[in-house]
Amino acid sequence: MKALLGIDLGTSSVKVVVSSMKGAIEGLGTAEYPILTPQPGYAEQDATDWWKATVTAVHQALHEAAATEILAIGLSGQMHGFVPMGADGKPQRPAIIWADQRSAALLPEIQERIGTELLATTCGTAPAAGFLISTLFWLQKCEPTSLDRIATLLMPKDYVRFRLTNELGTDQSDAAASGIFNVAERTWADEVIDRLGFPRSIFPRVHPSAQIVGNLCQSAAEELGLPAGIPVSAGCADQPAQAVGNGLIDPPQGSVTIGTGGQVFAPLATPLFDPKLRLHTFCHAPEARWYLLGAMLSAGMALRWLRQTLGSERWSYAELDQIAAEVEPGAEGLVFLPYLVGERSPVMDPRAKGAFVGLTLRHGPGHMVRALLEGVAFALRHIIDVMVDCGAPLDRLVASGNGLASPLWRQIVADVLNRQLYQGRDKHATERAGVGAAMIAGIGIGTIDGYGAAQQFAPTFDTLTAPNPQNAELYETRYRRFLDLYPRLKSWF
Repeated sequence: MKALLGIDLGTSSVKVVVSSMKGAIEGLGTAEYPILTPQPGYAEQDATDWWKATVTAVHQALHEAAATEILAIGLSGQMHGFVPMGADGKPQRPAIIWADQRSAALLPEIQERIGTELLATTCGTAPAAGFLISTLFWLQKCEPTSLDRIATLLMPKDYVRFRLTNELGTDQSDAAASGIFNVAERTWADEVIDRLGFPRSIFPRVHPSAQIVGNLCQSAAEELGLPAGIPVSAGCADQPAQAVGNGLIDPPQGSVTIGTGGQVFAPLATPLFDPKLRLHTFCHAPEARWYLLGAMLSAGMALRWLRQTLGSERWSYAELDQIAAEVEPGAEGLVFLPYLVGERSPVMDPRAKGAFVGLTLRHGPGHMVRALLEGVAFALRHIIDVMVDCGAPLDRLVASGNGLASPLWRQIVADVLNRQLYQGRDKHATERAGVGAAMIAGIGIGTIDGYGAAQQFAPTFDTLTAPNPQNAELYETRYRRFLDLYPRLKSWF
């Protein structure tokens, strides 16, 4: 059987899919790695852990797929972070990833140097903590010796591709998510680089996502158990990858995703900029498409935190769903603010904090879980309301990510948004980023005739989660109370 290999490098694990030419998953592998927190607010990862996990996951996927000929390899990955590579081809320090908050205090200075108009109309985003632009500025000020040792920057999935091919570079979609890219012209924003005083030489060559940029080298082939010479595409960031895997190329169909963070994705035929910089305008994988993104930092991450806090040896995620389902909608007045690591869209405040508000002796673990699920849904609703106000077409929403595989959480989100959510029946419906990466590689080698053809292989979204009218009415009131919390607590934060 001829197939494509898709590698999706997430925040907590890598997932590898062996995909047929029509997007069916024939094999799946996964392996985890830790997030390192050497100081409060720091979030780092060892790039070599990514490679070790990728090797493990590739072997799992190939074993499950049995006899398969891999025609091409594609990649997708977590956005915004980067690996500082030295001239010796090795990481010079741990990678600093998207959840890192160390640059928070420097954001006003970055924005002042660049100017709001240039950020909005060129970069398409504010300089959020954890973005490459902000972390690099922090290195320049606080760790200049590390900056001096950098020969080039690689996004997380690009480091894995470097290990596959020995070729340095990135793609347009991942570069756009750095905050220092001209998203309309799809080139590095040299004026922004100059205003911040960064060395231009460290910014890597940028490719279209489907372009074949190298071939599987002999050493990597031996580790992976594959023949050398397999073509490898540039790949893309994880949000465009899941969009390609779900057939979300053109408006007005978008997606809402709950993974480690939460995202709302709206494809665009032309760039749409938010002048208030509450949202992100980035490059889609197709060269003539863009997307508007609203991203919250702590969604599934918040649930994992609560599970650990309550005692992970006691509660499985299924059991958390069960105790939450026993609590009435509204969690008997308990409200959760999900800003555990600050927040991006739409409040854009790295100093925001999480909170349970309204606790009484009546509340127990089930109420806390229910309030958390609802709080994440309220934050997603806030993003969607701002996107619609900016003119984003969002007539139809596809549910994506492991969090929305939970029937309870999916129903809560549908009720809070008061919108229908569509999902495919495929048992691997949450693995669309890996499938998208594989499809893009197939476009690169010509076995798939462009992104339009790839859309034909997207899942049939015939599993519908419709809002419950009674719950939607109740949540409308609760949502207004949720919106009132952050402005009241901001000065305390």
